[in-house]
Amino acid sequence: MKEQSFMSDTQKQSLSLGGVVVATALPYREDASAPAGLAVDYDKYADHCRWLVENGCRGVGPNGSLGEYSSLTDDERRRVARTAVEAVGDSGIVVVGVHGVGSHQAKHWAEVAAEDGADGLLCLPPTMYRANRGEVLAHFEAVASVGLPVMVYNNPIDTKVDLTPDLVAEIARIDNIVAIKEFSGDVRRVLEIREQAPGLEVVSGADDVVLESLLMGATGWFAGFPNVFPAESARLYDLAVAGKLEEARALYEPLVAAFRWDSRTEFVQAIKLGMEQVGRYGGPCRPPRGPLTPQMREQVQADMARAIASLEKRAV
Repeated sequence: MKEQSFMSDTQKQSLSLGGVVVATALPYREDASAPAGLAVDYDKYADHCRWLVENGCRGVGPNGSLGEYSSLTDDERRRVARTAVEAVGDSGIVVVGVHGVGSHQAKHWAEVAAEDGADGLLCLPPTMYRANRGEVLAHFEAVASVGLPVMVYNNPIDTKVDLTPDLVAEIARIDNIVAIKEFSGDVRRVLEIREQAPGLEVVSGADDVVLESLLMGATGWFAGFPNVFPAESARLYDLAVAGKLEEARALYEPLVAAFRWDSRTEFVQAIKLGMEQVGRYGGPCRPPRGPLTPQMREQVQADMARAIASLEKRAV
């Protein structure tokens, strides 16, 4: 396990959770004794985490929505995070999802992540409850009190709580809050947050607006489709932050049709299918996620085929 030390306020100011951190998909294997007949394949998961970092991504994010955290038992959830920490070692960072219905659940998962050597935390507002402003602030205060750097996650589509720039500015005053994963889809938020919370890192949370977000000053990408294209995604990030717009656009545009699936309800299934198309193991999802409809499957395959063809052409 990594040794975990808590940060002073000064250390917090220099800490970054930016770069390409991949919200990792989780592989299952058939097992009649496991929930829904599917057991987590920890060996495959460890291999996947190592592969992502070896291909240029800065780190991994276990136990996010893409990692199907809400379908895991408590024991599975902790072992998934531990597996990521052990697999990555000192080669990258591990930002563990600690989402919970309330602050006491989220704080519990934050404490567990700290014990297990996580580098940082990703945290939604209270899930399954439309929390008000004061409750949102109390939630993040509880999680941040554990001492690890926290990336707040704005996903108003799923949580029904919109972390607007003015609210983000209040959250940013909490010790150990260092970044926000912005998933509203509104790239105008990048500048608004930078204006109202200038010390906070803005991280793109939606693949299909990543280039736009990076060009407006985002410094990270908490990403879905880099599960499929890690090296190419790392290259896209580097081009964007270097301001090489023409090269970045040439790489990005053929990928966007596939990237749009990251913002759709079936994003987990789509990304796992994309992994299969490039020769990686994707596999099934646990309920409530079911298989893609034949029409969706065909569209994902077509969007992926275009992306793969463009990358093969670039490699020639």
